[in-house]
Amino acid sequence: MMKEISVNEVGPLHIGQTENTEAGTGCTVFIAPEGMAAGLDVRGGGPASREPLLLDPLTSADAIHAVVLAGGSAFGLGAANGVMQYLEAHGIGYDTGFALVPLVVQSDIYDLSVGDSSIRPDAAMGYEAARLAMEAPNYRDGNHGAGCGATVGKLSGMDYCMKTGIGSYAVQIGELKIGAVVVVNALGDIFDWKTGTQIAGLLTPDKTGLRSTSEQMRNSPSLSANKFTSNTTLCVVFTNAGFNKSQLCKIAGMAHNGVVRSINPVNTSADGDSVYALSVGNLSCDQDLVGTLSAEIISEAIIRAVQNAEGAYGFPSLRDLQADAQ
Repeated sequence: MMKEISVNEVGPLHIGQTENTEAGTGCTVFIAPEGMAAGLDVRGGGPASREPLLLDPLTSADAIHAVVLAGGSAFGLGAANGVMQYLEAHGIGYDTGFALVPLVVQSDIYDLSVGDSSIRPDAAMGYEAARLAMEAPNYRDGNHGAGCGATVGKLSGMDYCMKTGIGSYAVQIGELKIGAVVVVNALGDIFDWKTGTQIAGLLTPDKTGLRSTSEQMRNSPSLSANKFTSNTTLCVVFTNAGFNKSQLCKIAGMAHNGVVRSINPVNTSADGDSVYALSVGNLSCDQDLVGTLSAEIISEAIIRAVQNAEGAYGFPSLRDLQADAQ
């Protein structure tokens, strides 16, 4: 029987986050002090990432120590430097014989069109998020961490987009545990995967309801708007089942189907959609079961990100639309 649990109950994975609310950007860090096997699936055409080849099955590293999700686009990739500084200072890393080298990967959303574009996640923010992860885990859904400046529905520009955020969901079946954290920051619209109902995305001209981004694209085949304004959905799915890097790359690919179910259009040239899959345990389990469940868990986490977001920076949230409709 499947039951919902907290993402903090899945395994020895520490999650911390920090944000600059005024600037509209932030950072979320996942740390496994003893290391964790990891895989990656990237389908968006515009990713901002650091060390993705560490997760290629053909490269040497069997485990990494941290995953960083952040805002700031490519500027925010410096947050990983702070995470590395914290981990090195606390004896966490790959022993090269001369120094401990923490293996840290990172992916960022584009949130420079929200808040203050001159302020981006940096080493100080990454260090603080890592410190909180290890000393005072503080994960929350909504306008927090890497989801601080997340928005969706940008085809017609930022004037008609909606505020979203970061969301999570986790389940347990017997001894198997799987969780996911998702930063929902897409060009397209968001749908409830169980009903097919659109719950966020491109606002109507009067900003009181929703319209279809894909229909808008069909009606305007020669788009002149800058699509590279505030896109990319990032996911981290993790399990206490034991898998190697190659298996986790396949699980990440299957888990990405949850993104495809819930966002449309998705994986465009203007998105950097990426899914990390992490193994933080050694439970024996069927790979395809974990991949299938991971897709469903990601879809549910996407809904939670929309439901828990609060309107900010002049962008309404789902809560705001629901309150105005009453």
